[in-house]
Amino acid sequence: MVSAVALIAVVGAVIGTVTTIALHSYMQGQLDRQVQDFVIRAQMPRPHEPSRPQGSLDFVAMAGQPLRAVGARIGPDGTAEAGAKLTNPTGRLPEERLTDLTTAQVAALSRVPRDGRSHTAELPGLGDYRVESAKDGSLVLGLPLVYVQKTVGRLVLIEVCVTAAGLVAVGLAGSAMVGIALRPLRRVAATATRVSELPLHQGDVALHVRVPASESDGRTEVGQVGAALNRMLGHVASALSARQESETRVRRFVADASHELRTPLASIRGYAELTRRGREQPGPETRHALGRIESEAERMTGLVEDLLLLARLDSGRPLAYERIDLSPLVVDAVSDARVAGAGHRWRLELPDEPAVVYGDAGRLHQILVNLLANARTHTPEGTTVTARVRAATDAAAGGDGGVQLEVRDDGPGIPAELLPHVFERFARGDASRSRAAGSTGLGLAIVQAVVAAHGGTVGVGSVPGRTVFTVTLPALPTTQVTPPAAHSQPHHSRNTPP
Repeated sequence: MVSAVALIAVVGAVIGTVTTIALHSYMQGQLDRQVQDFVIRAQMPRPHEPSRPQGSLDFVAMAGQPLRAVGARIGPDGTAEAGAKLTNPTGRLPEERLTDLTTAQVAALSRVPRDGRSHTAELPGLGDYRVESAKDGSLVLGLPLVYVQKTVGRLVLIEVCVTAAGLVAVGLAGSAMVGIALRPLRRVAATATRVSELPLHQGDVALHVRVPASESDGRTEVGQVGAALNRMLGHVASALSARQESETRVRRFVADASHELRTPLASIRGYAELTRRGREQPGPETRHALGRIESEAERMTGLVEDLLLLARLDSGRPLAYERIDLSPLVVDAVSDARVAGAGHRWRLELPDEPAVVYGDAGRLHQILVNLLANARTHTPEGTTVTARVRAATDAAAGGDGGVQLEVRDDGPGIPAELLPHVFERFARGDASRSRAAGSTGLGLAIVQAVVAAHGGTVGVGSVPGRTVFTVTLPALPTTQVTPPAAHSQPHHSRNTPP
């Protein structure tokens, strides 16, 4: 619209300029013809009028001359001898109708070229005049340009006002017309916006959003855009359906395979232990082999259990939700981690008030176990690991009804190239965070899946000497939180190892 209004303004300016120039040329031509006629009449003999003395300026006051006409007699030396201006057309005598010109005004008339053509001369105190001399150079006659200038000025003012009003009207009407014309395109854009807000990256997506048939008519440009968008959405829906079917088959295969592997793995472990503890004492090599079989079978059992849990979470299996205070869970998890990692220093930071969330106690305990095991496995002995819970009433937690759980260590940190992928499945670090203790690379993936199933978020920040995993879980409203019953765990003071 700005471009269109600017173009119309340019066109209006060109038309106005051409019109103004044409009118000015026309009116000035008319005035020049009047001056030329008056000069010719001034030179014609007048037999019915009494003779006038030489140097008379009666020709300025002859009949038909307009008001403010000027004239002068030119001497043989080319200088004006005298000049007069018509000021009183009603006077009976020429002397009564004329007013003498000043010396400066007469001098301006005397400077007019003697070529028999009209010229513009500025007379001091009188303004611009169109002046022409007689062919013999004996007189000069001029008519004022003020009427031409006023007419042209009024035309310019009218053109400016009309053009401005037209531009305003064009802008308003054009905006309304463009708004009406683009209304279907806005509906197409709204459809695309609704599609962009759908969670297409995961889960079973039902992509039923389409551009209405009224905006997908191929006979118009907007309809062609709508039809193309509908075709694209159809292809995307087909691709998403194929992806979902493939993911469902993979999940079902992983779940079935994991479920089927649990029994033979348990049998392998049982028979290995039975053989090692049997009546016959095996030799050292056999005992070592049986110990390795039990160890690897136990590790494979953990991997199968993790895969089975991820498959169940991916399939959206519901959790057993209840009101849970995170503080006792953290105490239990840190106590277990202290037994498994005696070479680390374990610390607790718990709130004074219950940190109540709505979730599955078993799965939340698994989050804690995996985070603490991750810190124990990937940091050297002597590392301090701190588990911190911040309740919703804690200002540091944002006060937005969320409960935050932090697991912080002062170990070597996570490599920068691995940090964006730590929550991916089978992600493992380099030597600084090795899998010497048998890491499968699924622990943090399980943490993210369980947290997502609870409607929470998990993040990580790491620099050498400080690695922090932060889990944010939705909490119950304050009015629903009730103090939990005393639990059987021993009391631990804040900021002290259990």
